[in-house]
Amino acid sequence: MLRISRIESSSGEVVLRLEGSLIGPWVDELRSSCAAVCNNERQLSLDLTEVLFADSKGLALLRTLRRSNVGLAGCSPFLTEQLNRG
Repeated sequence: MLRISRIESSSGEVVLRLEGSLIGPWVDELRSSCAAVCNNERQLSLDLTEVLFADSKGLALLRTLRRSNVGLAGCSPFLTEQLNRG
């Protein structure tokens, strides 16, 4: 299960705080949430502090988002290593 909380700053940036595991159907849910923010031309960051696990599809999405200038904050050392491998 993955919980996605939307936090909007006064500067217009949107932070999506993720809690849980980025796996299976939750990968598509995150993709949709990110697209909704980016389609409105708002700056997006992900707070990954509470992400416990990401499967291969979850990692692929995070890599794609990072290449699209989405900020990734709060990555654990393990998650950072996994993101840098791909």
